[in-house]
Amino acid sequence: MSLETAQRLAWNLACTLKVIIILIETPEGYQAMPSDDYDGDADQVVREYDVFAA
Repeated sequence: MSLETAQRLAWNLACTLKVIIILIETPEGYQAMPSDDYDGDADQVVREYDVFAA
C-alpha cells in the first residue's frame, strides 16, 4: 500500500474505531493497525494516529 493511502486509512480507522492506530513500514509497503496489536520493531513505526491527543 502506498504511503498516502495508508495515511488516509490509518486516520479513518482511528476516527472510526476510537483507538490508537500506528502506521508501519514493511518491505511490501505501508500498513495500518491498532497499536495494541503491534509487537514488532519500534523503528518500523512511521506515525501514530491518536484521536484523543490534543
